[in-house]
Amino acid sequence: MNKHFIYNIFSRIPILETERLTLRRMRPDDAADMFEYARRADVTEYLTWNPHPDEAHTREYLKMVQKQYEDGEFYDWAVVHRATGKMIGTCGFTSFDDDNNAAEIGYVLNPAFHGQGLAAEAAWEVLNFGFLRLNLHRITARYMEGNAPSRRVMEKVGMSFEGTFRSAVYIKGAYRTVSACAILREEFLARKEQMNLEKRQPFLKL
Repeated sequence: MNKHFIYNIFSRIPILETERLTLRRMRPDDAADMFEYARRADVTEYLTWNPHPDEAHTREYLKMVQKQYEDGEFYDWAVVHRATGKMIGTCGFTSFDDDNNAAEIGYVLNPAFHGQGLAAEAAWEVLNFGFLRLNLHRITARYMEGNAPSRRVMEKVGMSFEGTFRSAVYIKGAYRTVSACAILREEFLARKEQMNLEKRQPFLKL
């Protein structure tokens, strides 16, 4: 995997489909839906960014993202609830480690859609894309101390806890402890095969 390969994929980011979700490019007309959750302090408490002050800010952010998509430097999908057509969050890759054929994923979901396993469903599809389309060897996800629901999403998609880094990041005026979970390609493929045999999804309510 190299930067040219990543550019070719994400400068024309593909649409992904799951049973209940469509993962597609974010658009400026998603501003109202994104602002609905991006304005909330409880949503951004464990994230690196602050609540959006108004919908105009969200729209400007989404406009900026369009240039990053065109440059192949933005790896996040809008998560759309197909039954309602509403953009309910984002999920995608936060970074790539080309030398080690690895990546990190992240996600955020509108609290109005918690408790339905949708975050895990989106994350599973991104893992599937990473291992089967990008041929990654390893995918990691991190969560800040106190964010137990995020860890549960990681566990539901087969990630294993790997460790805690005390006061590892300085965010919003404080040092925060961060933990990491990860899954390897062979582990994902084995889990996927088992799911296919059992005809089930591992996305219990969250």
